[in-house]
Amino acid sequence: MNEDIRVREVRLIDHTGTNVGVVATTDALAKAVEAGLDLVEISPDANPPVAKILDYGKYKYQEQKKAAEARKKQKVVEIKEIKMRPSIDDHDYDVKMRSIRRFFEEGDKVKVTLRFRGRELAHQELGWQVLQRVKADTEPISKVESEPRMEGRQMVMVLAPR
Repeated sequence: MNEDIRVREVRLIDHTGTNVGVVATTDALAKAVEAGLDLVEISPDANPPVAKILDYGKYKYQEQKKAAEARKKQKVVEIKEIKMRPSIDDHDYDVKMRSIRRFFEEGDKVKVTLRFRGRELAHQELGWQVLQRVKADTEPISKVESEPRMEGRQMVMVLAPR
C-alpha cells in the first residue's frame, strides 16, 4: 500500500475503474495523492504488478463484510448421538426413530450407538440386526457414512442425511 510498493512500475487502475496502463510507481502514487486516496497493490504476482487507486479503509471494511456474510451462510453440521440396547422394545425403537428423523430434517448427522452389557456381548448378532433395521428404516432419508463396527463394548454406526 502506498510507499510500501517496492517495484519500479505497476499496471494502474484509477479510482473510476479505468485501466490507465503501465506507469512508474512514483507517478501512480502521485495520482493517488492527487485524488486523496490510497495506492493499493491488488495483484502482486502479475508482471508488472497491478495497483489500484482506492479508499483503503472502505476496501478493508467491504472485505470484512463479505467474510462475515460468508460465515453467516455456512451451516455447521453436528453429530447427534442416539443410544440403544440390543433388546430394545418396538415402542422405544419408534421413539428413537422419530428423533433420528428430526435430526436429519435439521441437517445433522446421527451416530447410532448400541451398548452391550454383561452376557449380551456374547450375542453381537442381535445388535447387528438392530442396526440393520435402523439402516433399512432410514434408507430413503439417509446414507450410511460408516458401517456398524465394534468399539469396545458398543457397536457404532454413523448416518448422514441425503
